[in-house]
Amino acid sequence: MLDLKLLQNDFDTVFQALQKKHVDLKLLEKLKNISLALKAKRQYLESLQTEQNANSKLFGQLRQEKKDTNELKIKLDANKEMIAKAGEEVKNLESELLLIAETTPNIPDSDVPEGADESENIELKKVLDTPVFDFEPKEHWALEPEWIDFERGVKLAKSRFSVLKNEAARLERALINYMLDFNRGRGFKEVNVPYIVNRESLFGTGQLPKFEEDLFKIEGEELFLIPTSEVPVTNLFRDEILDVEDLPIKFTCYTACFRKEAGSAGRDTRGMIRQHQFDKVELVSITTQEQSEKVFDEMLSCASDLLSSLGLAHRHLLLCGGDLGFGAAKTVDLEVWLPGQNRYREISSISNTRDFQARRAKIRYKSDKKNILAHTLNGSSLAVGRTLIAIMENYQTKDGKVKIPEVLQKYM
Repeated sequence: MLDLKLLQNDFDTVFQALQKKHVDLKLLEKLKNISLALKAKRQYLESLQTEQNANSKLFGQLRQEKKDTNELKIKLDANKEMIAKAGEEVKNLESELLLIAETTPNIPDSDVPEGADESENIELKKVLDTPVFDFEPKEHWALEPEWIDFERGVKLAKSRFSVLKNEAARLERALINYMLDFNRGRGFKEVNVPYIVNRESLFGTGQLPKFEEDLFKIEGEELFLIPTSEVPVTNLFRDEILDVEDLPIKFTCYTACFRKEAGSAGRDTRGMIRQHQFDKVELVSITTQEQSEKVFDEMLSCASDLLSSLGLAHRHLLLCGGDLGFGAAKTVDLEVWLPGQNRYREISSISNTRDFQARRAKIRYKSDKKNILAHTLNGSSLAVGRTLIAIMENYQTKDGKVKIPEVLQKYM
């Protein structure tokens, strides 16, 4: 959540930064007006309280000197009523500001480029050469007909569900184990978490209240299926004060993920690119404010090196303000090469949210006897289904079969 003190003390800086994310100008104006009104009302309240304190002191002196206090008492009583009224107005403005702040995105870092959408993201580098085929490469749904059953996925649930069979099911499991082992080798401790979380957890990481329509809710309960393991893993430390010596804390976690994909109608309707249920291995870190940039680079290297170990060509993209996620201050996407589509597609996003999630979830650490908001980071390592697709398309043979990367063979 936005730092409301920063908002009130330096609104113009916040205003300019949020414009980089293309936040609705009416919302920003509303934020500004309420913020200024609250600041003015607080100053007014403080002046009333200062006057009340001075007059109360004078009242005591007059009584001690046995002088007439009637006029001053009338003034004190009237001022007391004004204080109560101003206090209530401050409280209402604070509540109104908080409600808007809860649905206002994080401030992007200064090095996040300007841009309207994904077309203006900046390519930082390419890793590995894209493969060359002596035949026309196929898309994943046209390979190995006994691997993915789309029709039965729809029969069991609805569109955007699929069934993995035979070697595809085994390859998915092999990828999960390989990813977790790889991440553990990079210093990320493995954790297993619930796939169902409460409203407080989703608020802490920023999915609620703004993105409730994208979530699968449990009927009759304030519980939801997780959209990513970032939610339960980050919230392990919700409302806790950590020891600075224990930071950074770095976790890796496998879960299934569930998303309605409410804003993606008509996109990637064929194949497994955009599913309502998909597997993902995640990286999550809790750091001090000084550590987060270094850990961000470590997480990015971990995900990129994992792709390289699988022999998958990919590129790093620095997201522009218009494509940056709600809670992110900075994000680098990894896009893997898909020969069947003849293009790069997102397979991982590594994000630093700075203290945005920590402020919502009250994740702090103690340093020099002070409680300081932590920084939280998250990243896919990797989206398992998309990695499966990438292997199918990059390791396909002319007869429509798929080879298994060497590093995965022992897991098969």
